[in-house]
Amino acid sequence: MPFCRLDAGLVQVLIRLVQLLLSQVQLSLRHVWPSNPLPHEMVERVLLSPDLSGVIISQLCNSLDPSDAVAFSSASSELWALTHAQRQQLKADYNVAAALSLKLGMQGCKELREAKFLEVLSCADRLSEDNLATFGTLGSLMPALNKLFLSGLNMWPPQADLIDTIRINDRAAGVQRLAEKLGAGALPALTSVTLNYMQLGDAGASALAAALNRGALPRLKHLDLTRAAIGDAGVVALAPALQRLLALRSLDLGENRLLGDVGAAALVAPPPPPAGAPPTTGVLTELKQLRLNETRITDAGCAILAAALHSGALPPLEALSLFGTHASAASVAAVFEALVSLRGPRYSDDYTLRFAWPNWVYW
Repeated sequence: MPFCRLDAGLVQVLIRLVQLLLSQVQLSLRHVWPSNPLPHEMVERVLLSPDLSGVIISQLCNSLDPSDAVAFSSASSELWALTHAQRQQLKADYNVAAALSLKLGMQGCKELREAKFLEVLSCADRLSEDNLATFGTLGSLMPALNKLFLSGLNMWPPQADLIDTIRINDRAAGVQRLAEKLGAGALPALTSVTLNYMQLGDAGASALAAALNRGALPRLKHLDLTRAAIGDAGVVALAPALQRLLALRSLDLGENRLLGDVGAAALVAPPPPPAGAPPTTGVLTELKQLRLNETRITDAGCAILAAALHSGALPPLEALSLFGTHASAASVAAVFEALVSLRGPRYSDDYTLRFAWPNWVYW
């Protein structure tokens, strides 16, 4: 049965039903079958069957707020006994979530449940892989979280003169487990995700793609995967999922030094149209900012990007970073010309700065 949350009003109705039905049902049945009403015990077995109570409490269990599940279990002594195993598991899950909230610098589960912004620097040192997996399982229970910032850096913004000395900690591979635990509709209000200087890798990028395909992060607008050890295979897996994010405005894949022409081509390749539909040209149709700096993109990749811009594949694009790639100045200039032809000459000075300035570009 697919997981869904019950609203507070329905929870109260369920609790009242359990409390009242057992006391009222026999009286009601006497009016229907006055000569031979059903035995009270039979009705009780139906209303308090393990299957029915299990379905209800499984939907009420919330590791960040167990009050509804406990209230439902407390509706009768029989129900309290029937739901013992579920309550024990809920208690264990709550304790794990509470421990995670403390590691995140919060006072408890309530603060985590209501959080709108979460930032963790030196993530590999502060959070274990199990912690990150737990965070993924809690994704459906944090309806307010709007911005998630997990970084392997110990400061933000980073110092430009120290940026090349940063060593990515392999223990940050737990981000893959976080993505694997995100269910359908997880983190519904999240618009900005930063997972930079983390060892995501191609496997982690594929896990993130699978989470997006399940319907996680439905409102994502900004995705920063700077220096996440992602190569062509990871971007090929991630690109179709990103193209289905209708609100995506900015994408940062800079400093992924295994990312080359194949990954760049995947980003701008039109997805296959539905059966019987005409082919489409637009991809990433809301994307305004794209960073591919310090990657392995060559002249061939630049030619693919320029052709995509000329074809209208990235209609709203306003900023693109390609400095530090393996492409020649002429090839980068060709992409620049395609961008100017798309957006108009009045942006040329701004684009020149974004293309050529040899340091960090912040949006």
